[in-house]
Amino acid sequence: MAASDRAATAARLLPAADRATVAAMIDHTLLVPEATADEVHQLCRDATSFAVKAVCVSPSLLPLGSGWLPAGILTAAVVGFPSGAHHAATKAAEASLARANGADEVDMVINLGLAKAGAWGGVRAEIEAVRAAAPHPAVLKVIIESGLLTDDEIVAACHAAVAAGADFVKTSTGFHATAGGATVEAVRLMRATVGPDVGVKASGGIRSAEKALAMIEAGANRIGTSSTAAILADL
Repeated sequence: MAASDRAATAARLLPAADRATVAAMIDHTLLVPEATADEVHQLCRDATSFAVKAVCVSPSLLPLGSGWLPAGILTAAVVGFPSGAHHAATKAAEASLARANGADEVDMVINLGLAKAGAWGGVRAEIEAVRAAAPHPAVLKVIIESGLLTDDEIVAACHAAVAAGADFVKTSTGFHATAGGATVEAVRLMRATVGPDVGVKASGGIRSAEKALAMIEAGANRIGTSSTAAILADL
C-alpha cells in the first residue's frame, strides 16, 4: 500500500488522530535478546525525538544511562518474559529489581499453563505477587498472550488481572511463534471486559499506522511496537 493510501486509511479509521496523539500512546520497544546497551541508548534517543509515552526494554538493560530520557518519557521493563513460565516469586523479584533500577512500569507475562488449565486463582495470585513487589505508583501491565486463548479465557484472564490490581491488560509478547500478535477482535473484547478504567495495550505485529489506529479504534490506549518510525511516518 502506498504511503498516501495508508495515510488515507489512517484518517478514515481515526479522523482526529495526529502524530503527537499517537506517539503519546506508544511504548517504543526493544526486547530482542541480543540487544546491547548502545542499542538501548539509541532507542532512547529515538524515543525522545518521537515524543513517545515510554521505552520498553529487558530488565537486564536497566538502569538506563543518566540523561538518556527526558522527564516526560517513562521506562518500562518486562517480567517473566517471554514465556511466563517462571515461578511467581521469580517474577516478583524481577519486578522489584526493575523498579529499583528505574522502571516506572512493569509488563509481566501470565503463567499460560495455569490459564489454559483454568486455574484462574493461581493466575490472580501471581499477578498479586508482582503487584505487591511493584506497588503504585508503578504501572503494572499484564500480558495475557491473547492469541493462545479462547474468548472465554481472554475474559477470565482480564478479570484475574483487574482483580489483582493491574493497571493494564496487554495482548501479546510478540515472541510466541504460534500466538501471533495483537488483533482488533482481541483488543475489542479486552476493552469490553475491563471497562473504561483499566488500560488496554495492543502489542505484537503492529508495524503501520493503519494497524495502530485500528487497535486504538478497538479500544487500545497504549501501543507496543518497535516500528514507531514507520507508524509515525504515515501520520
